[in-house]
Amino acid sequence: MCRIAGAPPRSLLQPLLLVLAALLQAPIKATSEGILCKTGFPEDVYNAVISRGLNEGQPLLNVGFRSCDEKIKVQFESSEPADFRVGEDGMVYAARSFQLSTDPTEFIIYAQDKETQQQWQVVVKLSIEPTFAEHSEKDENKIEEIVFPRQQYKHSSHLQRQKRDWVIPPINLPENSRGPFPQELVRIRSDRDKSLSLRYSVTGPGADQPPTGIFIINPISGQLSVTKPLDREQIASFHLRAHAVDVNGNQVENPIDIVINVIDMNDNRPEFLHQVWNGTVPEGSKPGTYVMTVTAIDADDPNALNGMLRYRILSQAPSTPSPNMFTINNETGDIITVAAGLDREKVQQYTLIIQATDMEGNPTYGLSNTATAVITVTDVNDNPPEFTAMTFYGEVPENRVDVIVANLTVTDKDQPHTPAWNAMYRMTGGDPTGRFTILTDPNSNDGLVTVVKPIDFETNRMFVLTVAAENQVPLAKGIQHPPQSTATVSITVIDVNESPYFVPNPKLIRQEEGLLAGKMLTTFTAQDPDRYMQQTALRYSKLSDPANWLKIDPVSGQITTIAVLDRESQYVENNMYNATFLASDSGIPPMSGTGTLQIYLLDINDNAPQVHPQEATTCETLQPNATNITATDRDIDPNAGPFAFELPETPPSIKRNWTVIRISGDHAQLSLRIRFLEAGIYDVPIIITDSGNPPKSSTSILKVKVCQCDINGDCTDVDRIVGAGLGTGAIIAILLCIIILLILVLMFVVWMKRRDKERQAKQLLIDPEDDVRDNILKYDEEGGGEEDQDYDLSQLQQPDTIEPDAIKPVGIRRLDERPIHAEPQYPVRSAAPHPGDIGDFINEGLKAADNDPTAPPYDSLLVFDYEGSGSTAGSLSSLNSSSSGGEQDYDYLNDWGPRFKKLADMYGGGDD
Repeated sequence: MCRIAGAPPRSLLQPLLLVLAALLQAPIKATSEGILCKTGFPEDVYNAVISRGLNEGQPLLNVGFRSCDEKIKVQFESSEPADFRVGEDGMVYAARSFQLSTDPTEFIIYAQDKETQQQWQVVVKLSIEPTFAEHSEKDENKIEEIVFPRQQYKHSSHLQRQKRDWVIPPINLPENSRGPFPQELVRIRSDRDKSLSLRYSVTGPGADQPPTGIFIINPISGQLSVTKPLDREQIASFHLRAHAVDVNGNQVENPIDIVINVIDMNDNRPEFLHQVWNGTVPEGSKPGTYVMTVTAIDADDPNALNGMLRYRILSQAPSTPSPNMFTINNETGDIITVAAGLDREKVQQYTLIIQATDMEGNPTYGLSNTATAVITVTDVNDNPPEFTAMTFYGEVPENRVDVIVANLTVTDKDQPHTPAWNAMYRMTGGDPTGRFTILTDPNSNDGLVTVVKPIDFETNRMFVLTVAAENQVPLAKGIQHPPQSTATVSITVIDVNESPYFVPNPKLIRQEEGLLAGKMLTTFTAQDPDRYMQQTALRYSKLSDPANWLKIDPVSGQITTIAVLDRESQYVENNMYNATFLASDSGIPPMSGTGTLQIYLLDINDNAPQVHPQEATTCETLQPNATNITATDRDIDPNAGPFAFELPETPPSIKRNWTVIRISGDHAQLSLRIRFLEAGIYDVPIIITDSGNPPKSSTSILKVKVCQCDINGDCTDVDRIVGAGLGTGAIIAILLCIIILLILVLMFVVWMKRRDKERQAKQLLIDPEDDVRDNILKYDEEGGGEEDQDYDLSQLQQPDTIEPDAIKPVGIRRLDERPIHAEPQYPVRSAAPHPGDIGDFINEGLKAADNDPTAPPYDSLLVFDYEGSGSTAGSLSSLNSSSSGGEQDYDYLNDWGPRFKKLADMYGGGDD
């Protein structure tokens, strides 16, 4: 702890303490060093001067508790726990943010031993510090001095007690100070600076911890200064600790705590959380209806005037029906209505300019800011729907459904496409059978009168409906539906040509099968519902008769048979035969109706029973040799089973070799009567008789395959079984496949022979496309002389089958060959068969031509490119080479080799 400089001297205070201890008989404890110690608070009353506005968690002062026993654990409590709390180190903090009253605040701090429950208490008095201006004027030239508390010293003759601790009030420093800097705050001094050379320092945030360098101390004089302006919105208070050490760094005094509070200045304007606020209020609201709340914040101290905001409305647009339709709570920002007359149909939206001012709304010193509040007047159902006409008209053809017959139009002044505007239509009369419904068009809000049940013109020719219109939500309180919310709908039914209908439909009759053709079966007629139309009689026709058994008279509708009725027909299902007939009228347009005649055919015994299966297998020996057979009958009970099975009398071998035993009404067993029967296929006739009246019987042939069997009764005579199992149909199919295969082979052979003949015939006349020479000259290029001889002669390989010209048959010649006539004689070239390489053949011919001095310009090489006598191009030999290019130098032809020797002699010989 510390005290303010100028306290009573130490020599006077120590005797007073000893006297006071003796008077109070306080427990005094002598330590091992002989120093007196008292457990409890050093002071009875702690005084502190602080600012009026307190922030939650703000440290106020330290009530030091002295414990002479280190084992004692003390718990602190405040008599005002809602406003102040005490830390374990005795530091008193503000428990909440609030404003102190102008009168001194007093409360008690309790300290209680957790084990012995011993309790101590001390009184704390808080006073409000004067304003900064008053403090500056009073102590402008006076710097406060903080002295370290005196320590306990040991003397040879007597004991000295430590001086009572002083509570150091916080240092209040205004933010945004203009300096000059560094600005001196207080001077820290120790009483021992007279005998020792001391060094002072401060630690904590703002000194040697971030933000560093804000506070500095002169290490010699102990002068504490601030180096720059402070901002309370960044850091509201600083907690520093002052130290005093000697020149060797040894601690001379216990550190003391220094709290520096930054005094708030009104340097921040209020800021609204939103620049534009949106709210709604129902139309017709009463005065005092809550609308919305606007909120602004101020970065200044909210517990000081700088951060206390007040709201007010600057303007309202539009100003109808009253310029003051709304008011605002100046402290909370709640906007409420103050006047009646909100009508959405007249004013749908109001715009308010809201101002927030600090300094409790002081217009002179407070800072202010504005925001916009947009209040939308919401619709309520205060306007009922009204029909645009009292009577609506419509018409509908009879028997039509899902047809809109009338559009009901209404007007509603409420906001479109809201429940207060959406109309619902309700029929209050005129439709007892529910043949109409009214739907609402969601876009136009019109009522669509729709037919949902067919209407018969012959029964009802007109409907008069009464319709009421309502909204999806009830009308506002006090508003009634006017007469215009009810209308009449007159609907006329139009007569149309309706389809005739058979009565009854379907018509069911019962008839025994076997009814012969030409017999009258029944009469099936229809009725025409159009009683008020002039039409001829109905005409009948057959629409569906799957078995083609019936015909109908077109005028009377009498149905007769044209074939025998057979219950066992494939067109009869579950004894029922269905035929459909058509009745047509002569209306415009003509209409027709269909009727179904259902004939239930009664069974008669007209089908003999048959055996199933028709093939069976048994063994040669007597055992096991039983074969199960079944009798089937297309008739039904009682003309079917039970059946009687027997073998015929002839031939006698049947009863001698076989026997049949009935095992049930539909089943029997066929078995051998003799011990052994040679393997083979046997036709066993079986007489089967049904239970009809009269009964009907038939003789069915059962093919029995008798084979050798093993001990298990399985056939082992494979060859016989295979032969017996191959039926006539399978043999015919195999033969047909063989015949088709032979025909295909013969056709292929004939086609190959014809192809060979065609090839032989074509060899007599060579196709130009197949000629090798034409293939060589096909490209129609003249080449580039000697430089164009780099071609691959290997592509000209030709077999030796090329027929030489010398052995060609007389009279067979290609049309493009040179005609046979008298020509100059040249050296005869060999016509012997040349080797397979045509390239060598061509080179030999070229050598012969080069060495022939008598060869004309079109030498023997032209034999390969002669195109026939009918060519439109003249011979190259007819060109007069001397007529063109006479002045050119042709001596270079001598360098081109022997092939161009002739040309060199003709053109390169100079003037000769």
